[in-house]
Amino acid sequence: MFTRWNQAGTDHAGRGDSFACCAGVLFGSILLAATLSVSPAMSAEPGLLGRCWPANAIEARDGERTPVRGAPGHAQSIPRMALAKPEPTPANLRGAIRRVKLPAGKKLVALTLDLCEQPGEISGYDGAIFDYLRRYKIKATVFTGGKWFMTHAERSQQLIADPLFEIGNHGWAHRNVRGLQGKSLLEEIRGPEAAFQAQRTALVASQCAAQFPVAQSLQARLGLYRFPFGACNLEALGALAENGMLAIQWDVSTGDSSKAETAEAIARTIVQETRPGSIILAHANGRGVHTAGALPIAISDLVWQLRELNLIDA
Repeated sequence: MFTRWNQAGTDHAGRGDSFACCAGVLFGSILLAATLSVSPAMSAEPGLLGRCWPANAIEARDGERTPVRGAPGHAQSIPRMALAKPEPTPANLRGAIRRVKLPAGKKLVALTLDLCEQPGEISGYDGAIFDYLRRYKIKATVFTGGKWFMTHAERSQQLIADPLFEIGNHGWAHRNVRGLQGKSLLEEIRGPEAAFQAQRTALVASQCAAQFPVAQSLQARLGLYRFPFGACNLEALGALAENGMLAIQWDVSTGDSSKAETAEAIARTIVQETRPGSIILAHANGRGVHTAGALPIAISDLVWQLRELNLIDA
C-alpha cells in the first residue's frame, strides 16, 4: 500500500547536518483497521494464531511486562541463517520517512509500537496493549529488536502468526548507528532479519502450522526499519537502502516512556498532534509506562475524528 501512497507524495528527512532522524517525519508502519469500531469484534474462525495457541496463552501474563537487567538469557547471538539479499530500495524511497502525504479526502493514520531491547537486559512485553488491539481488530506495525525476537520466542511467533500486525526492524540491540560502521553497522541492521527468519522458520515447522495453508503466506521479510533513538547518518541510510529497507520514523511522539505522563496526558498528545498521514510512536516493551491505558482513550477519539484507519505496508 505504501507504494500507492508514495505516488501522492511522502515527506522525507532532508540531508541536514544532525541526521537526528527521529525529529523528522516517519513512514507509518501501523494504521488502525479500516473497519475499526469502538465495539469488540465478533470472533471469527481461528487463523494460525488461534490454531497454535489457546486464548489464555495469547493474553497478557503477570510479570512479563517489566524489563529486567542482567536476567538469565539476556546475552544473545545473531542466529546463523542464510539470508537472501533483497533488491536495493528505489532512489525515490531512500531517506528517513516521517509521515505520509495522502490523497485529498483520505484520513488515515499509522500506529507504531517499538519492542526494543538493549544489551545486558531482557525487556518486557506489554500484553495489555496487544490484548486491546486484538479485541478491537486494530492493525499495527511493530518495530522489533533482533535480540527481543530471541528472548521472547513465543511472543515473537504469536506476532508473526497474527495478520493484524506487520513486523518491522528496530536494530539488533538498539544501538545508535551513528557510532557504528562496517561490520558492526551491518550486524545492527541485518541481525534482526536473521532473528525474524529463525522465529518464522520455527513457527512454520511447528506441528500446529502443519497442513495450514496460511503458514506459507506469512510476512516474508522485514522491509521497514526504525533507527534506534531515531538517529542516523549517511552511511546508515545507505546501508539500509542497499539492504532493501525503508527508514520509517514518526511525527507524533507519545512521550510514553516518561513516568510523569499519565494515560490521559498521552492520549491528549496523540489526539492533538495527529493529522491525516501521521505516524504515531509508542512502546510495547514495558517502557511505555501508561501506554496500555492511553491507547483506548486516544483511539476512540481518533476513530470519531478520522473515521478511516488502515495498515501501511512496505
